[in-house]
Amino acid sequence: MSLLSATGLRKSFGPTEALRGADLTIEAGEIVAVMGPSGSGKSTLLHCLAGIVPPDQGRVAYRERDLATMSDADRSSLRRTEFGFVFQFGQLVPELSCLENVALPLRLGGMKRKPAEGLARQALDQFGLGDLAGKRPGEVSGGQGQRVAVAKALVTTPKVVFADEPTGALDSLNGEHVMRLLVTAAKDLDTAVVLVTHDMRVAAYSDREVVVRDGRTPAQVVAP
Repeated sequence: MSLLSATGLRKSFGPTEALRGADLTIEAGEIVAVMGPSGSGKSTLLHCLAGIVPPDQGRVAYRERDLATMSDADRSSLRRTEFGFVFQFGQLVPELSCLENVALPLRLGGMKRKPAEGLARQALDQFGLGDLAGKRPGEVSGGQGQRVAVAKALVTTPKVVFADEPTGALDSLNGEHVMRLLVTAAKDLDTAVVLVTHDMRVAAYSDREVVVRDGRTPAQVVAP
């Protein structure tokens, strides 16, 4: 049984077809790089897989349950507990400290502040960020901020992490650091990662590459 699957996804935004029958299967614990040129539909595919954007046609299933049959509340709960997210920009709340940002998914899931912040502090320590706990996102570097975002994505021990150009705003050294942390932590947790990127150096961390062209997924490459 696949952990997450998409079949025949079609999605349009106005007259523009972003997806034209895309298919993708994700197994538990694997890291899949979704690649393709700008405008190919790779980010739209990720958003459909995560239940953020509903496809116009086709089916997305998580553990064989169709996301379209879930209520909005159930999909929101799924994104809080089973899914984690790392984006290029904007995933940290600027008014909150780094500790509070990492604890936020736990708090939204109903955990009380003290135990949530205790787990968040453990996550920050795991990524070598314990000294940033009291700082706000605007007070840390871009590389540190992305590492905080990875800690936030993994603090709930999700089954899938969706990462959309997670190193796109970083220099190569910080990008490599973030990817090593993300991949190592995901493997330790047996968490699958769906990674949208155009960077071959980032894709090299994956187990498999899926190339999206013109809204379709015709080619898959197993990484060496």
